[in-house]
Amino acid sequence: MLKYLKRALGLGVAAFVVGAAVSPASANGKFACEPGETYVMNVMVSAHPYWVPVFEGFKQAAESLGCEAVFSGTPDYDITKQIASFEQDLVKKPKGILLHPMQADPFIEPINKAIESGVSITTFAADSPKSKRTAYITSDNVAEAKFASEEIVKQLGAKGEFAVLENPGQSNHDLRVTALVDYMGSTYPEMKLVARQATNQDANAAYQAVSAMLQANPNLGALWIPEAGSAEGAVTAVLEAKKNVLIIHADITPTTLDHIKAGNIHMAINPNQGVQGFMGFVNTFLGAHPDLLDPFNDYKLSGFNPLQVPSMDNGFAVITKANADAFDLNEYMKNR
Repeated sequence: MLKYLKRALGLGVAAFVVGAAVSPASANGKFACEPGETYVMNVMVSAHPYWVPVFEGFKQAAESLGCEAVFSGTPDYDITKQIASFEQDLVKKPKGILLHPMQADPFIEPINKAIESGVSITTFAADSPKSKRTAYITSDNVAEAKFASEEIVKQLGAKGEFAVLENPGQSNHDLRVTALVDYMGSTYPEMKLVARQATNQDANAAYQAVSAMLQANPNLGALWIPEAGSAEGAVTAVLEAKKNVLIIHADITPTTLDHIKAGNIHMAINPNQGVQGFMGFVNTFLGAHPDLLDPFNDYKLSGFNPLQVPSMDNGFAVITKANADAFDLNEYMKNR
């Protein structure tokens, strides 16, 4: 078998050299956009600072290929309004859309219709896995939760009380919470979950929830929060109660960054946003240009897009008081 493989590879290299000299590759596309070729990034809560570095990465990739990049979405935390904005984007006939779906299932039909009309769809940060989206890029939410669990135990020991806030219905936030609760339960059974409250990225709701948690659980040692909006309210409640509670949250806002610098929040676990946007664009572009690749599979018989990327991990960063200055959004934008 080894002898056969060596011979086949040798013939393949020779054939490639000859073929490159006398004929073009079998794939007919090019890594570049046609004039006016447009790609859209669609989100909910469009004024949230999280999207800024993501869209900057999206634009960098678009500009490198001569493509047009457009930011879109809805300012509201409303699934109906986001779907409406997505459908409005489709009317403008973009080549592809990088989409952060607020909820998974309501977006199945809109995504599938877009795909059927010839628009490439990549999801990022949150997914609609039952849809026909071509690619999904995110940080590893389970790894984030495990890291947060280990940090809590490192700081407090393997016995104590913790609580979580959550945002039910958004896939990445759900996974961050359930993964931490499950990991703590299986690995550190003496770490007790004493409270769990949905705050839905609302700082005021988080303030009320954490205030109540602190009254009901005077020995509460740590809080895990899957996003930064709720962390803003949670830290205010902890400071007002003058409690010593370890706060770890995912994502970052300028407000929570200031609290990290002040030592009020222990750390944030933040997806690499620029990488997420850059690779999100690349995957959307590839999904729109399947002619770039002639793969070794049955895509011609089965009729699926050959440039499928079921999941790509953009990695995450850990933000502490020591490195917080590197995540200042205003400083970042000065270089754009």
